[in-house]
Amino acid sequence: MRSSVMILWLLTGAAAPLVAQVPRPAGDAAFGTQPYERYERPQACATCHTDIARQHEQAMMSQAYTHHWDEIEYFELAVPHALTEEKVAGVKAGCNGCHAPLAFLAGDVPPPKPAANSRANESVSCDLCHTLTGFAGDTPFNFNWISEPGKVKQGPRPGVVSPHHETHENAFLRSAEFCGTCHNEQDPWGLWVKSTHLEWREGPHGKAGIVCQDCHMPPARGRSATMGSELADLRQHLFHGAHDPGKLAGAAEVRIHPETREAEPGDTVKLTAVVVNAKAGHKIPTGSAEERMLWLHVTAQDAKGTVYHLPVDRKGFADEDYTIASATAMAYQDIGEIKGIAGFAGLKRDGTYENLAPGDRIFRLPYLDPKGRMTIAQWNTASFATDYRLAPLAAVAETFTWKLPPSVAPGPVRVTAQIYYSRLVNSVAEFLQVPREEWESVLVNTHTTTFTVVE
Repeated sequence: MRSSVMILWLLTGAAAPLVAQVPRPAGDAAFGTQPYERYERPQACATCHTDIARQHEQAMMSQAYTHHWDEIEYFELAVPHALTEEKVAGVKAGCNGCHAPLAFLAGDVPPPKPAANSRANESVSCDLCHTLTGFAGDTPFNFNWISEPGKVKQGPRPGVVSPHHETHENAFLRSAEFCGTCHNEQDPWGLWVKSTHLEWREGPHGKAGIVCQDCHMPPARGRSATMGSELADLRQHLFHGAHDPGKLAGAAEVRIHPETREAEPGDTVKLTAVVVNAKAGHKIPTGSAEERMLWLHVTAQDAKGTVYHLPVDRKGFADEDYTIASATAMAYQDIGEIKGIAGFAGLKRDGTYENLAPGDRIFRLPYLDPKGRMTIAQWNTASFATDYRLAPLAAVAETFTWKLPPSVAPGPVRVTAQIYYSRLVNSVAEFLQVPREEWESVLVNTHTTTFTVVE
């Protein structure tokens, strides 16, 4: 009797949970498990989801593989390095897990270059995101999403009916963890070289339940499909971030004030600039922070029009030199090693921007290679220097102590504090022939104050 019951239990009751518990491949384990043909082309999605498709076409999601800097970084740095250094060999395939996920799933690595116009060019496509059912493990990172392609599409709302596919409501698409599967990354040394989701989770926005989609996919009235009914809260597929001028404008705020409103030539005037990240739900810069710079540039102009640059006062924290602009400091020597350039001395650490002067304060997280040198190769990062970025809803005060020269003109002195941002330090960009639009500096915010020089 017990044997019969046991057999029946194995054939019926035990069968369902055993099948359900079979782990679906995620992360590296998903490599080569799904052919391209299992995923709809974006053009097919666009026939019904027109507005959403047009938005997606203009977003970086649809250009994650074809974007000029990503192509250069992958084919000129990541792939050659992966072929010569066993420690980083995984990046040859792994980069594609987020930049060309269909190619990764198909095992098409390295994919054809963008000029070949292969399906790798679809980058983060509609069907990739709308086939994700969840992620593996406790923390989303390194493309550990789970994709289940087919006629069932995952969506954020219930009761959606389509003539082309089934739609399943999935709360995962409404979660920040959905974004974290690619916006968190651990490198071969186990370091969080991308941590945008983690920064959000540990910050005030995460604790308040304000998710990534609230800022990067805001709701508006519209139709998700041309034949669908109008919705009051359709999520817009803008995905606007560091490549969007509107998103950068005012991302950091600055106010500056003098300690005194009147001074004489030869006096010392102390000015304080307060810089605030009042807009982003993560640190600034975030994402590929090894490439990015945010800096504070302060100048004073006297009544005769003479302009003086004011260097920031040192605070004395560890690794502070990385955060103070230098005209001579060199870095990125590993680029020469990756490219096989003998005697490569490196490139200017802080670039050669017209609006960046020695002594400016730089808000950055320096990534250090195995030899302790600054690198822009996130996969080659063995340690970090001090993280001096702007945390969400946090302010940093910077002081500027200026001894007025005897020649300063009597009258009003106009002091201007400016915040600039660059997505890629321009010394690296120019060396690798990255188009100017990727590295040119953007004015994020500015503020002026005055004091008077009296005779």
